[in-house]
Amino acid sequence: MLSITGLSCSYGTASIIDDLDLKLAQGEVLSVLGRNGMGKTTMVSAIAGIRPPEIRSGSIKFDDKELTSLESFEVARLGIGLVPQGRHVFGSLTVVENLNVVARPPRHSADLWTLERVFDFFPRLAERASSFARNLSGGEQQMLAIGRALMTNPSLLLMDEPSEGLAPIVLGAIRDRLLEIKGPDLSILLVEQNLGLALSLADRIAIMGAHGQIVWTGTPDELRHDDEAKKNHLGV
Repeated sequence: MLSITGLSCSYGTASIIDDLDLKLAQGEVLSVLGRNGMGKTTMVSAIAGIRPPEIRSGSIKFDDKELTSLESFEVARLGIGLVPQGRHVFGSLTVVENLNVVARPPRHSADLWTLERVFDFFPRLAERASSFARNLSGGEQQMLAIGRALMTNPSLLLMDEPSEGLAPIVLGAIRDRLLEIKGPDLSILLVEQNLGLALSLADRIAIMGAHGQIVWTGTPDELRHDDEAKKNHLGV
């Protein structure tokens, strides 16, 4: 579904990613782990068409469609939903408005995400439906960011550090919801530093090292038992 080949990205003269190769299969949950500053968010931004970073070379293909020359709204229309790092909900809009403003029909699946379905998925959002997003708690804002992405009815969901700043009980609730939507119609690229969340959700894990190089790949079970990889590449 997603194929990244020889991707190199920079911010001005600062090279962040150099010659990245990564593939994501249809219906797969791939978690990309790595220390801060390795280029994980840069990769997500490049896929989503957000500038900067500047793409210097390489290819990003989604369902055989080249993304590197597209604007972010064009990427979204192809069926790629984004849950950005830091949530970035529309603070001056209500919960309902945040969800409705991005609503799009599915491109391939009849399994439609609607306002009612999002509220069933995250009942807390239904309780806060008329509240301005800026007045929500951090956990509620993360639920809203995920719900907003789902309202675009994506076939690929990009999630950048969804665990950031969340209390364990909130993170557990969000993890449980994400486990519910795993399936053949939705691929997920999960960028994380929370090892526990990645191990519980992913079908496959890739660890990113310096300059965006993939230094380890395998299954969650393989990583659980690879103490050397966890110590050398994740510091755990």
